[in-house]
Amino acid sequence: MEINVFKLCSGLKVLGYLMILLVAAIIAVSYHAVVIVTCGPQLLRGGAYSVLASAIIVIFHFLLIMLLWSYFMVVSKDPGSVPENWRAVLPEEALETGSSLNDRSECVVATDGLDRRAFCNHCQNGKPPRCHHCSVCQRCVLKMDHHCVWVVNCVGARNYKFFLLFLLYTFMVTTMDTLALLPGFINFFGKAKNHSSSPGDLAVIFLAFVLNLAFALSLLCFLVMHASLVSSNTTSIEVYEKKGAARWKYDLGRKKNFEQVFGTKKALWFFPLFSKEDVDKIPALHGLDFPIRADLES
Repeated sequence: MEINVFKLCSGLKVLGYLMILLVAAIIAVSYHAVVIVTCGPQLLRGGAYSVLASAIIVIFHFLLIMLLWSYFMVVSKDPGSVPENWRAVLPEEALETGSSLNDRSECVVATDGLDRRAFCNHCQNGKPPRCHHCSVCQRCVLKMDHHCVWVVNCVGARNYKFFLLFLLYTFMVTTMDTLALLPGFINFFGKAKNHSSSPGDLAVIFLAFVLNLAFALSLLCFLVMHASLVSSNTTSIEVYEKKGAARWKYDLGRKKNFEQVFGTKKALWFFPLFSKEDVDKIPALHGLDFPIRADLES
């Protein structure tokens, strides 16, 4: 009996739902450790201690709201699906209609009328440029970056910005938690020895500090990696394709590359939203059409 490995990959979705519960648990532990155990008592001391604790609580809640908002958007937003019976526009068709070719001019039509370089055998449908088939979701995803078990979803053209903001705000929250819990962690062993604090509170502080420090360090690496990808208009999958190219055709310059993901409205760059104008005027946000370098269009 043959085993379809790709269908077995869909079982990773179950792991993803467990990851959502894990995220909720980490947030709950961190909230209890920072707001209730660490900053709560400081509010009653008055003076500079009270002011600092109040500032930490306000900033913490703001970042937490942005984190949860971004997380909800990346989990719930479709990364981009290929329209049914989609096919690439052939050069002669584009010239007749006067539409932009982008990289579709590279299409080669087979004898049966199908572009084998832009066709998915699993979905039995055409594949737009930068589209890849996800073995977990069992479908093609537009401008696929990767499948993320933490969000039970693929990261693609239509939710990549939300994913990046989720990384950013999670990094900021975990870094802030680590700094806020650092004094308590340093005094952990002394307080445990003298029994000057509740064992439960000490355990929560210790656990929250270790978790937040570990996540902050790992997220820093992810942020640096994705900042590099955004600056060159590359996905995680395309890194390998890019190595064989002298000049990456989608690299339009750092500013335009950034706008391909975050839009042109600066006021919305750090919010999991797009302006209607950007959605209408930036084809890359839809995941079906991508501009290429002017020196490679011909």
